[in-house]
Amino acid sequence: MKSINPANDQLIAEYPEPSPDEVAAILKASRAVFPEWRRTSFAERSELIRRAGTLLRERRDDLARLMALEMGKPLAQGRAEAEKSAWGCEYYAENAERFLRAEEVPTDATRSLVSFEPLGVVLAVMPWNFPFWQAFRFAAPALMAGNVCLLKHASNVSGCALAIEKVLHDAGVPRDVFRTLLVPSSRVDALIEAPEVAAVTLTGSTPAGLAVAAKAGACLKKSVLELGGSDPYLILEDADLEKAAGACATARLLNAGQSCIAAKRLLVVEPVLEGFTKLLIERVAARRLGDPFDEATDVGPQARRDLRDELHRQVEASVDKGARLRLGGVVPKGPGAFYPPSVLVDVRPGMPAFDEELFGPVAAITGVRDETDGVRLANQTVFGLGAAVFTQDAARGERIAREELQAGSCFVNAFVKSDPRLPFGGIKESGYGRELGVFGIREFVNVKTVYVA
Repeated sequence: MKSINPANDQLIAEYPEPSPDEVAAILKASRAVFPEWRRTSFAERSELIRRAGTLLRERRDDLARLMALEMGKPLAQGRAEAEKSAWGCEYYAENAERFLRAEEVPTDATRSLVSFEPLGVVLAVMPWNFPFWQAFRFAAPALMAGNVCLLKHASNVSGCALAIEKVLHDAGVPRDVFRTLLVPSSRVDALIEAPEVAAVTLTGSTPAGLAVAAKAGACLKKSVLELGGSDPYLILEDADLEKAAGACATARLLNAGQSCIAAKRLLVVEPVLEGFTKLLIERVAARRLGDPFDEATDVGPQARRDLRDELHRQVEASVDKGARLRLGGVVPKGPGAFYPPSVLVDVRPGMPAFDEELFGPVAAITGVRDETDGVRLANQTVFGLGAAVFTQDAARGERIAREELQAGSCFVNAFVKSDPRLPFGGIKESGYGRELGVFGIREFVNVKTVYVA
């Protein structure tokens, strides 16, 4: 297990992989501690998870440096991620008991109710792009519900994985209630098959989701999948173009474009196409590419060279099919996995920039005739994670978001983002199930009917 600095290609650290016997011992200990952990009160669990949030805030500078080192996230964005992870902990510490309170249901029984009981050991297979937030948005609700958690993080952020474990242990979460497993993806199937594991959640690519879903289904174990996205942003003729261009630039370039809910496809009605394109190029060009440890940097490197090379292949293939580069698109010389903020125009279906997920700082602009044409093209995708629409008519925007756009999260006059208070997840090849909000904490519980005659 190696961590490589994506800014200079240098080896950061190597981590020993646990043996099958060591993993088996961790699984056994996790299952053994579950009965005791589930009997703790919400107040007891809340105190520990709230403390974890406090530690995340106290350590945010160190955690930001670790993210910058392992996956290239600019320091300011790393600090914001640590803060958001703390918010997630605090939110569930405050609300979990209310979300999981038994609900009385009038029937012909003396008393009938629905209770929400933890499942047991939940395995989380997490990605590198938001190494703390992705893990805590799973761990905080799962632990507050009374489950025990195992984290199999992406191999290139093993340092982050161990730091997450340390935060929770330092907060007082018992050692075997949360464990990090530094194992490669090739060992995930065996983890899912293990009798100690009750359920699995994955955030990652669609191929990874298909593999986990198949294995979990074969074992009849609950799974939640948050997979890739190719989020459409529809800019209508009455949009505030300054606001829309700023939001789209931020949504496309945040985390060097390595976000499932980044603004992947910008669908712009023809009357404002030229004006919006000009504004977007100005805003994208103003973002500074560079060393993630430099406070002035807006866009860091891609997390790995192979990811950068695949992104460039998609850009070149789109240009070969008729798209035009208006900005960027040239791989910088020198070390590191850097890719410049870029803008493609004249993007159409049949091009990688339209049909595939571009996981990097490349904005793809497509002109559309009108609202109807824009909605049609927005939904012409195998993905369905997020979507946005920009219009100064709020009622029109809400109608399109609620009734027309096919995605799990649809925003009006703002870029798509996750929020602990709102459910998050996708449809189609973007996965199933929900994280966050009341729906997220209820994914890994037994929704139990209790009937007293």
